[in-house]
Amino acid sequence: MSFEMIVGLTGGLGLFIYGMKQMSEGLQKTAGKKLRHFLAFLTKNTFSGILVGTGVTSIIQSSSATTVMVVGFVNAGLMTLYQSIGVIMGANIGTTVTAQLISFDLGDYAFHAITLGALAYLFSKKKKYQYIGQVILGFGILFLGLNIMSDTMHPLRDSQYIVEVMKNFGTYPILGVLAGMVITVLIQSSSATFGILVGLVSVGIIDFSSGVPILLGSNIGTTVTAILSSIGASKTAKKSAAAHFIFNILGSSIMIVLIYVIPDFTANLQELLRGISTMTNNTISAERLLANTHTLFNIVNTLIWLPFVGFMVTLVNKIIPGEEVAIQRGLVHLDQRMLSSPQAALSQINKEVTRMHSLVEEMIVESKEAVLNNDREMVRKIRHKEEIINEIEEELLVFLTNIPHSTLPDEDIKILDSYFAIIDDIESIGDDGDSLAELAEYIIDNELKFSEQALESINNAYDIVISYLKDSRKIIETSDKKLSEKLFEGEEKMDKILLKYRDDHLKRLNEGVCIPTAGIAYLEILEDLEHISDQFADIAFSIIERDKKNVV
Repeated sequence: MSFEMIVGLTGGLGLFIYGMKQMSEGLQKTAGKKLRHFLAFLTKNTFSGILVGTGVTSIIQSSSATTVMVVGFVNAGLMTLYQSIGVIMGANIGTTVTAQLISFDLGDYAFHAITLGALAYLFSKKKKYQYIGQVILGFGILFLGLNIMSDTMHPLRDSQYIVEVMKNFGTYPILGVLAGMVITVLIQSSSATFGILVGLVSVGIIDFSSGVPILLGSNIGTTVTAILSSIGASKTAKKSAAAHFIFNILGSSIMIVLIYVIPDFTANLQELLRGISTMTNNTISAERLLANTHTLFNIVNTLIWLPFVGFMVTLVNKIIPGEEVAIQRGLVHLDQRMLSSPQAALSQINKEVTRMHSLVEEMIVESKEAVLNNDREMVRKIRHKEEIINEIEEELLVFLTNIPHSTLPDEDIKILDSYFAIIDDIESIGDDGDSLAELAEYIIDNELKFSEQALESINNAYDIVISYLKDSRKIIETSDKKLSEKLFEGEEKMDKILLKYRDDHLKRLNEGVCIPTAGIAYLEILEDLEHISDQFADIAFSIIERDKKNVV
């Protein structure tokens, strides 16, 4: 194989993958948040999960994107492990739509699609038409890459060595499975593997019997994306990724056993598919035969496993034992029925606000661990809680806005109004916690080191803030005015500490004790902690103002 041929193959593959990526991104942008809505809320049972997984993957043309989203939803607590398995099954079926598209001889229209897509993508003023243009452009680039790969591979059919190697995949199916796995893992796309396979089949280098094991290997290889996305995620998310791997590898293993045990299994399968095609008065190409085999395999595999989803959940739980306590999302102590009795809802609102405050306290404690101990797991937990805090804030504000004020006395209205400011302050503390997590990640990624004095200062500042945060939660719970003075003193204390630690840092810089890049992160950590002290002082002020001449 010449250097020019290698460049042609890799260049064509690059165009193919890039085109597929553009098409997938354009479709996701066109569909917008509806896809996430379907995934998160329309998976009440396994069957509906399969339908949703199939539909979403057919739309976005990427089973990897669907499974990564599923792992994300499981990690966020929006979907259970049981629900995720149905979506993953559907994603396997949905991804065969891409293979079906590739198998059609549409290469002659590649430049037509590129021209039309480029015009829409580059010159449309409306985002919607730009996204559609991106889809068409990606479609054209995909087939251009496929054409280049096919043209480059054409001379290879005259190479006896290449032909013999490819025949081995039919004689020794396990080699084909391994080849499909390795290629898919390397290029992170089972559809791209199928594109390469189509190129080989189209020029006669590989036949149907040799192509089937490669297909099976690509089905196993595509699970790596979900496994990678679960790294650093919750234990349940890891279980979801493991379920994807088990589902694909067991299904492929059954097929491989059949190939080895039943004589001429792939030849009989080929004849069966050709017979079905003849019944519809259609001739079928080798490329279409492989695409139909891909679809048939994933549908049959899903039907086989459909009654055993519970068994798969049990199996995954044994492989990855243990459960993580999921944080309940949304409102826990409130529901819409309480709007009819707003006075009774006041104590429940207090519980919900206190719960929100407890979560931001946990975020700040975890950020201390992340910053001082370079703990990425804590960064992940903080990010997860930040999402939940934002959801609670949104739902709380909607609930407060919908409370009818006509039946409430003035003092209760004043209490309700104060919660708007308190909730905003708590959410700001959550933002500071997220900012501290980002700084921790920056410190880890850049391997920054603090001096002993700097570490002691950070630790001290954290201890002060965490202590006062507990008091700010207590003042929300009890309206104890004695705590307000303590919180105001805490704010002043943090202001003074920030100035002192900043001066100490400048001295260390001049003495060459501190590294300048680490010094930037150091100062930002202190500023975030000082900003948190502003927020708990604001909470104390809101409590004092609302309780003037009032008794809660």
